[in-house]
Amino acid sequence: MATSGVGEDKYRKFLYGEGERDTKWRFGSPPNYDAVNKLFEEGRTKVWPPGSLEEKVQNLVKTWEMEMFNKTCFDDYKSVDLKNYTFSLNGMKPVTLEEKRKLGGGYNIFLQTTLPEKFRVYNPAEETVESAHVAFTTAFPRGFALEVLQVYSGPPVIVYKFRHWGYMEGPFKGHAATGEIVELHGMSIFQVDEHMKVVKVEFFMDRGELLGGLMKGASLDGSAAEAASACPFLSGTG
Repeated sequence: MATSGVGEDKYRKFLYGEGERDTKWRFGSPPNYDAVNKLFEEGRTKVWPPGSLEEKVQNLVKTWEMEMFNKTCFDDYKSVDLKNYTFSLNGMKPVTLEEKRKLGGGYNIFLQTTLPEKFRVYNPAEETVESAHVAFTTAFPRGFALEVLQVYSGPPVIVYKFRHWGYMEGPFKGHAATGEIVELHGMSIFQVDEHMKVVKVEFFMDRGELLGGLMKGASLDGSAAEAASACPFLSGTG
């Protein structure tokens, strides 16, 4: 996640420069990752050597995630093969970029579930990309950082283990902030072409690990939850 702003980013490509002059950004300008980069650097458990396979994979994933969350026009994506790209979660049917958009994109694509609707504490079928963005940036005002914990194989089929984390310093879906760290661990497979463009993505993770941490806080009544989530200073994601 990120806030809107201007600057350079040492972990992500395709944010600035002449190649991004006409990019259509979800929030009107390139996202600024200063806050989440600080969170990442203070909380990571691995520091990969410059130029290592692990560092390259970590930066590729961060770049891919930035584009998926922040660029609204597929033609502006530079980290993926637009014609052949597919995404799948936990062995579900792979989806194309256009199908991803129909599912709501953003957090919704990562929180797909086969649970009956009455058991869904977070229901991606009822969320838009905007409402999901507000929910998670409110809960994680400093962002939701990503690190690669281990790389098991390099290109063209990259297999890696990851950790996402953030501090729940705002409410989420009627639950009060706890101030505690919320983590999500998983595995992913990125298939890339000879130009290191992502062709196929597969994620394997337990969404309950994330949502369970966000539901620990005391229940808020409707008015309190609405007021808390209306913070005007939250914008951007990634």
